[in-house]
Amino acid sequence: MNPEVEAVLARLQPYPEDGSRADGPVAADATDRLLLDEAAALVQEHPDGVVVLGDRFGALTLGALASGAHQVRTQMDAVTAEAALSANSRRVSKVLWDGHARTAASAPAPHEPAGLGFTQYDRLEPRLLEGARLVLLQLPTSLAELTEIAEHVARYADPAVTLLAGGRVKHMTHAMNDVLGASFAQVGASLARQKSRLLIAREPRAGVGPLTYPVTARLTDREILDAIVPPGTAPGSAGPDEPAGLTVVAHGAAFAGATLDHGTRFLLAQAHRWPHLSDLQVTPATSTSDPSDTPIPGMDAHPVAVDLGCGTGILAAVLGLRYPTAHVLASDRSRAACDSAAATLAANGVGGRVVRDDAGALLPIPDGSADLVLLNPPFHDRAALSTDAAHRMFATAGRVLRDGGELWTVFNTGLHYRRALERAVGPTEHVAQDRRFSVTRSVRKLLTDMSVTGG
Repeated sequence: MNPEVEAVLARLQPYPEDGSRADGPVAADATDRLLLDEAAALVQEHPDGVVVLGDRFGALTLGALASGAHQVRTQMDAVTAEAALSANSRRVSKVLWDGHARTAASAPAPHEPAGLGFTQYDRLEPRLLEGARLVLLQLPTSLAELTEIAEHVARYADPAVTLLAGGRVKHMTHAMNDVLGASFAQVGASLARQKSRLLIAREPRAGVGPLTYPVTARLTDREILDAIVPPGTAPGSAGPDEPAGLTVVAHGAAFAGATLDHGTRFLLAQAHRWPHLSDLQVTPATSTSDPSDTPIPGMDAHPVAVDLGCGTGILAAVLGLRYPTAHVLASDRSRAACDSAAATLAANGVGGRVVRDDAGALLPIPDGSADLVLLNPPFHDRAALSTDAAHRMFATAGRVLRDGGELWTVFNTGLHYRRALERAVGPTEHVAQDRRFSVTRSVRKLLTDMSVTGG
């Protein structure tokens, strides 16, 4: 590997971690290195035409700059990946500039080093890919996500573009070749190295029709039909002009697509046991940072319901329909999920707000103001088992819930989250369990001077 590239990769950290955890992620893995090695010549040939998709911690973006790219356009679905790139770019900025200066000085015709940097794009769009000659991609595990990416690259990049998509061999399937083959006339594979391999796609197909994603579906599952009925309203009371069910909109990278996943279905089946928010005596919400405790406009008369880790927004839409007077908030770290959820809310006439953040960290409500939080936390980060995000979400729920507010969580039974929920939120009861999942109810209990002293 180019020593300039190696010097950059050696300084990266798997933000927000520092890389010291033995079972933790690595900032630059074998797939990143294989992609950068195979891309080196193309980067030199097209230094202003490089696009990076799906970078995890910045290894591909910063490695491409170290390989000779001048300006890299990049898009990552996860807000945590964006934060990692920003943090790592600060760590290696001097190394990058020194490397470019040495390259410029040692060129056959020495010259001032060209400017270098990267531009982050919020979502897949034509501007991101316009004129791209090289696209580097960490292969997603989802074929739907790969389809959406491949279709965008084929339609909007330069006709001479090369797409290099890398992944771990154990996670790659022949179906990935087929997905790329639907958008590119030439698809091949590299030799494997350190259990990683590349798929190489060229010659975008012309006239292949409209983009597949986002997709829209109407869900009429019994659990949804029952859950969207406001408490105290008879099931099946929708008028003749109100078709029963829920419309869901999904981009390719959104978990479960335009379907109802098992965990969400099981949580919805317990909706009859959720609190009756319309019956609550809502305490005016106040800003915890304001010593005058001035009520926040718009939040002083209605309950607040939160879909934490919202995915396509099914739970958020259910909250809005079940509790029509509630303020509905939804958050997810995924851009595809947030765009899907916003479209799902709009399609169902729900006026909620969707926030892209890490584990609800940027929810626009003060601490101790939410009445109900629903949570179906992820337990994978790409293909790896990881419960880190779930524990951050538990902490967020404990922070934003009011005293007596409830967190309803569905999770894989084998993860044994009950004690963690009790620590982060409060007393937790086991509500239901099926073959795969458990549902718990946690009630936020705040310590007061009287409770501490026994008064």
